[in-house]
Amino acid sequence: MGEARRTLEVPAAVAMINLLGHEDSVLRALERALAPVEIHVRHHTITLTGPAADVEFAQELWQELISVVIAGEHLTADAAERAVSIARTGLARPTELLATNILSAHGKMIRPKSLGQKAYVDAIDASTVVFGIGPAGTGKTYLAMAKAVVALQERKVRRIILTRPAVEAGESLGFLPGTLTDKIDPYVRPLYDALHDMVDPDAIGQLMAAGTIEVAPLAYMRGRTLNDAFIILDEAQNTTPEQMKMFLTRLGFGSKMVVTGDITQIDLPGRVPSGLMVVRQILRDVEGIQFIELGSADVVRHRLVAEIIDAYARWNDNGNNSDAA
Repeated sequence: MGEARRTLEVPAAVAMINLLGHEDSVLRALERALAPVEIHVRHHTITLTGPAADVEFAQELWQELISVVIAGEHLTADAAERAVSIARTGLARPTELLATNILSAHGKMIRPKSLGQKAYVDAIDASTVVFGIGPAGTGKTYLAMAKAVVALQERKVRRIILTRPAVEAGESLGFLPGTLTDKIDPYVRPLYDALHDMVDPDAIGQLMAAGTIEVAPLAYMRGRTLNDAFIILDEAQNTTPEQMKMFLTRLGFGSKMVVTGDITQIDLPGRVPSGLMVVRQILRDVEGIQFIELGSADVVRHRLVAEIIDAYARWNDNGNNSDAA
């Protein structure tokens, strides 16, 4: 395989810091990810040198990234590394993700960062009920929350309802001390945290007081019909089959449901089956319902999180029991 050399001219109107990153962080990330290709940047000229096939791949990738920046996006090292991973799969172009914006909040753009996340977001747009199943860090709840906020802003729904099973309390919150808010806060705190990333904190209290945003344990959904709402059930692996059926049958007209959960983190007592695992078998072929499976490749937390997930999966596949210690 011969050596090759290619030169790319970046349009003069492009600010190179937007392409190369703060203190060349994007450039450094691409140098690592595209090795053995050597990358040299001088003014608005990028020169690529190395094995012909690698240089051709690097050239196509840089052209994609330049297009993203021309469209007004600012690259980060993380985005660049993910763009390389996506391009190597050959399943999609990096621009399909880097230019897919869901919500701008507090100066940060929320967007899918993997092919799995893009499929998840597309499913939420296309279907009435979506199940996002995958390990921690895959953005299941966060992206669902972003889509809910956008739906509210665009007046596609009149309210957002966020719920989780309070499995540690056996859903018997009446026996816990304090006000209702005190009782439910530990169980819904992760939902509040995501909400605060997307909505002005001063507005959250007003929206909750008006009933536009409701956060409550799953037990409080019983007996209701939820119309014109974007409803998110989080930690659904900790529902029983009966609770899952109860929740799904709350669906009213003009509403959308997103159910998220991690079937490797079931906290139900004894041999109680998980409603999330059962519902996959019951509803998989029902039109208007989609199941999206996310994996370690979709983890957007620290790099080690994906490796930890894979290591545990290998350990369990070898016949070990995660409860044995």
